[in-house]
Amino acid sequence: MFPANVKFFSTSRFIENGVSNNNYANFNLANHVGDEPNAVLANRQLLVSHYNLPAEPKWLDQCHSNICVNVDSPFSLKADASISQTPGVVCAVLTADCLPVFLCRKDGSAVGVVHAGWRGLLGGVIESSIKALDASKGGILAHLGPGISQDAFEVGAEVREAFVDSNPDFESAFIQFNNKYRLDLYNAAQIVLVGQGVKSITGGANCTYSEKNRYFSYRRDGEKSGRMAHLIWIA
Repeated sequence: MFPANVKFFSTSRFIENGVSNNNYANFNLANHVGDEPNAVLANRQLLVSHYNLPAEPKWLDQCHSNICVNVDSPFSLKADASISQTPGVVCAVLTADCLPVFLCRKDGSAVGVVHAGWRGLLGGVIESSIKALDASKGGILAHLGPGISQDAFEVGAEVREAFVDSNPDFESAFIQFNNKYRLDLYNAAQIVLVGQGVKSITGGANCTYSEKNRYFSYRRDGEKSGRMAHLIWIA
C-alpha cells in the first residue's frame, strides 16, 4: 500500500474521446510509433484533463537503458526511469508489453517509475532507480503495473543465459518451451527488488498480450502498436 499522498495509475488503450485511429485505437500516447502527431498531442492533452493531473507528465525518450533521471531539474530525455521529490511533478514511462515498476519511499517523500523490459531488467534499471530514490534498505515500496505474462513472452536461450549468468536466482523466472524459453518479467523484477531490500511488492496479475480490450501489446499488434502511460506523482 503506497502512502495516501502518492498517486499513480496506468492508462488503458481506450478512453472516451480518444482520437488515435486504426491499430492505435484510441488512446495511444507515444509519438514514435507512426501515429498521427496531432492525435498523440490531443491524447496527451486529454490525459492531463481527464485524469486531472497536476502537470504535463515528464516524458522520456526511452532506449531500453538502465538510466534513471531526476526530473525535478533539467534532465536527459534519454532514460528509462525517472524520480521526483517535488509535489505535482508527474513521472511517466510508456510501455506495450514491458513491465512498468512504480516505486516510492515509505514516507511518500519521493516517487519514481521504471520502464523494465528484459534489457532494462538485465542492465540494472531497477537498481539505478532505487539508488536514485536514496532510501535505506527496506525503505522502498514497489508496485508492478501491467506487463506481458510468462505464457506470452518467448525469448531465446541467449537471453536466459545472460540473465542466469548475471544472477543464478533468475533461473526461476524461465520455463523451457520447445527450443526457446518463456520469461516471467514479474518474477524477474521481484527477484531484483528483493535483492535490493524491497519487502513490500504488490501488483503483477495482468497480461498486456491477452487482455486485448485493455492494453496495447507489441508482441500481439506489431510495430504499429500504441503505448500506455504509467504515471506517478506526489500530491
